[in-house]
Amino acid sequence: MLREQDVELGALGLLRQSGFDLRHGPELGPDAPQAERASFADVVLQARVAAALQRLNPRLPRETLDGVARTLAHPPHPTLIQNNRWLHGLLVDGVPVEYRDAKSGEMRGGCARLVDFDQPQANDWLAVRQLTITGAAGKSIRPDLLLFLNGLPVVVIELKDPADEQADLGVAMAQLKRYMATTPDLFVPNVLCAVSDGLLTRVGSITAGASRYMPWRPLADEGGAPTLEALIRGLLEPRTLLDYLRACVTFEEDERGDIVKKIAGYHQFRALRKGRASVLAHLKPEGDGRGGVVWHTQGSGKSLTMLMLAGSLIREPRLANPTVVLITDRNDLDDQLFDTFAAGRALLRQPPVQAAGRAHLKDLLDRAAGGVVFTTIQKFAEGAGVISERHNVVVMADEAHRSQYGFVEGGARWMREALPGATFVGFTGTPLEGDDKNTIHVFGEYADVYDIRQAVVDGATKPLYYESRIVKLKVDEEGLRVAEQEVEYAVNADRDGEVAPGRYRVPLESLVGAPERIERLAAFIACHWEERRAAMEGKAMVVTMSRDIAAGLYEAIRALRPDWHDADDERGAMKVVVTGSGDDPEPLRSHVRTKAARKRLAERFKDPADDLRLVIVCDMWLTGFDCPPAHTLYLDKPLAGHNLMQAIARVNRVYGDKPGGLIVDMLGLADQLADALATYTQAGGTGEAVRQVQGEAVPAMQAAFEKLRDFFHGCDYAAALHAEPHDVLALYLRAIDHVLGQNDGWPRFRALVKELATAFALAVPRPETAAITPHLAFFQRCAAMIRKRLADDDGRHAANSRQRDVDAAVRQVIGGAVDADDVIDLFAVAGLDEARLDILGDDFLQRVAALEQKNLALQTLRKLLNDQIRITERSNLVQSRKFREALEDALSRYTNKAISTAEMISRLIDLAKSLRQARWHGEQLGLSPEETAFYDALADNESARDAMQSDTLRLMARELTEMVKKMPKLDWTQRESVRASLRRNVRRLLARYGYPPDLAEGATQLVLKQAELSTDNAP
Repeated sequence: MLREQDVELGALGLLRQSGFDLRHGPELGPDAPQAERASFADVVLQARVAAALQRLNPRLPRETLDGVARTLAHPPHPTLIQNNRWLHGLLVDGVPVEYRDAKSGEMRGGCARLVDFDQPQANDWLAVRQLTITGAAGKSIRPDLLLFLNGLPVVVIELKDPADEQADLGVAMAQLKRYMATTPDLFVPNVLCAVSDGLLTRVGSITAGASRYMPWRPLADEGGAPTLEALIRGLLEPRTLLDYLRACVTFEEDERGDIVKKIAGYHQFRALRKGRASVLAHLKPEGDGRGGVVWHTQGSGKSLTMLMLAGSLIREPRLANPTVVLITDRNDLDDQLFDTFAAGRALLRQPPVQAAGRAHLKDLLDRAAGGVVFTTIQKFAEGAGVISERHNVVVMADEAHRSQYGFVEGGARWMREALPGATFVGFTGTPLEGDDKNTIHVFGEYADVYDIRQAVVDGATKPLYYESRIVKLKVDEEGLRVAEQEVEYAVNADRDGEVAPGRYRVPLESLVGAPERIERLAAFIACHWEERRAAMEGKAMVVTMSRDIAAGLYEAIRALRPDWHDADDERGAMKVVVTGSGDDPEPLRSHVRTKAARKRLAERFKDPADDLRLVIVCDMWLTGFDCPPAHTLYLDKPLAGHNLMQAIARVNRVYGDKPGGLIVDMLGLADQLADALATYTQAGGTGEAVRQVQGEAVPAMQAAFEKLRDFFHGCDYAAALHAEPHDVLALYLRAIDHVLGQNDGWPRFRALVKELATAFALAVPRPETAAITPHLAFFQRCAAMIRKRLADDDGRHAANSRQRDVDAAVRQVIGGAVDADDVIDLFAVAGLDEARLDILGDDFLQRVAALEQKNLALQTLRKLLNDQIRITERSNLVQSRKFREALEDALSRYTNKAISTAEMISRLIDLAKSLRQARWHGEQLGLSPEETAFYDALADNESARDAMQSDTLRLMARELTEMVKKMPKLDWTQRESVRASLRRNVRRLLARYGYPPDLAEGATQLVLKQAELSTDNAP
């Protein structure tokens, strides 16, 4: 069976093959023969840093390089993320220095390189396992693997046992967070963190939450498993890691000063490498200038991939300081993409510039080299002539497939004529259509593909669900035929990137926006959204056909839900987001805002804690707009093809435990969606791009419900469904006793409730959810009551028991039990609320024994004993081991049905009394808890107890306690010389007091282990 140690050894073998030297942590310790650290607090290997600086900067004076080393050892900022950004800049660009020229005596400016990016083998690559590091508070950590680049720890890897279900990657991620809190200096040079059990591997930055640790798959084998080997061979090989370090790390800082570090997922890194290779292979004049198309599904980080590719091309020597031109076909998209590039300008080595107009664009492109220029395609005017014939111009077009670009007659054609030597790269979130020859003609074939199936499997996006809830047009049969024709014209025009002719658009708009229909639409959305929010907290968007309809719909919803409205843009749960002017009539004019005001609304909408929950739009925010908390999209606009796919993707972003996004079709676009999905499949897309609520979410909910009904077979809880919990507490106790009486009852019940809540959140408010709602409420209340009092909270289970399940928002409304203070106290209901649980008193034990619910009694005792033994484990090795063995023996006998529930309760009560008496044992001897621990270690052997007097053992325990207190405060357990010294002193003490010689070695080892425990838990 594969163990964590086997995973670690396998990783070391792969790292050695990749070019890393290997070391064991103690080999670098301060007392090691070849020590590389002055203390256990050191995270930088100073000698290796100094050697690398000398090797990479032979022309700089020694004192200057010593100053650089001192700079690296003293980060200047107060927070970890600020220091990480600072040091990353130095790794990539070097350290600015001033020095006196040895020959001329003049002061010169220069740059000290920390890394040789051109010759990876010129760097010092070291992998260290089990390196002990002590934080400022005296606590120590021991990461499984650290990768050092020229003496700086740039990668931290935490490994877990693949056979241990409790030691999952979530536990490893939580462990990394604890490491950051304990020893933040370790993470100042960090490029990336990784967690793995050998078979599953995820990578994240120091600011990444658990949902942002992404699997790392083989770069060459699309769809390959995310193994540890895939990470080491595909990313941690020195040349590859240097490429990643320089091109795939960016920092975004918001107006509040909060910094987020973003690093590339495997699909982004793969696209960067393939896109760069394609550009270089097709450079003019030798190539055809068609750099390829990158199809990465919406929501998977396409804008970030564009930024990273641009930064990589700017650094490419063959391009000799190129000009990069970013093209979009809409002003709002230009602004959104520009904001991403402006935030990541460090990757570009220059600030990007937006072209204000055609003349400005010409000025920006008429240059010798360099520059990152943003423009819309419309700014390329016919007859502009040749602006630049340079071959080191790279044009990157966002959503390159759209016919608005005018490939044949229009901006794209004139752009190519203005930049005849340029190489063109296209990015798209949706696949190219089968008959789309123009896009291929300009950009070439696919360079990289990351489709919906891959994104959902990786957790880069969430699945989309579709539901048809048509709000019908009120027309006669002939009018209906005409209306259907008009809808068809409108969606065909949208598919072709054109505006529908007025003779079709205006009548259709009048039908869709008829006052009577708007009222029905408003009533539907108000009720539907309230039920959605009751099931899952988040945000929603309504897409309307026109600005007037958007304003009218707002007024209609406002009439039904006046508390959603507020004239102040900083308040209110609902807003309309459109462009316009002061000349627009009311009520539209009241929704027209400045660009800055719309940006502020976007900030509010993206903030999950902000009360702005519902936005009504027409054209804005349908592409390139990310709002991760959004999970519902109401579609009431004729859309087709790419535009339809891009619009519905607004709700596929990853956010916490959001299970997916819901598309509510209110106009009847099922055929258009089917066409778009057919295009997706024909282009090679895999998996279900959009799933049916009725066909998948509802059956999944019903199946999960049936599992829970089966789970409660023999326990009738029906009377609790429509009653207040406080009125039927006995039923809750009976149900909880039923849960606890089954094999693995609590873990199974918890998993089943989460499964039901997930499917319920996707299906609500389908009619089928109504019958299940009271059952789910009951299940969730039971789970909350168990979790509050009986869930294990030790380190191994913490990540699982404390993580916010997807049903958290469901509980808030349906179960009424999210906050611990709001949960009915299980012990209070059982009559145990007044007892002192922490001392396991006779009164409390008698109450537990008398409980009618024997399974509850048993689990209560198990939980409390487990907690008390865990506390004892921190201080007294012998006591905790004895009681742990007794508890495990009893549980094993009970599980194997060797003893009954009543016998098990009796055993646990006896064990609780023994545990309580053991606490008094030290006091009766006149010993402190620390002295008692050593007394128990010396007296553990019965023969030794018989041979030695108690008073002698007490003296020995006191002397041992003082001896250990005088040991170094650092992690001496990793210093063999200190361990050897302690071992000698213990043996001498035992001999001096006449401890039986034949038992001395066993006692010595036990005392050493107790000493290690004492120092590990010393304040």
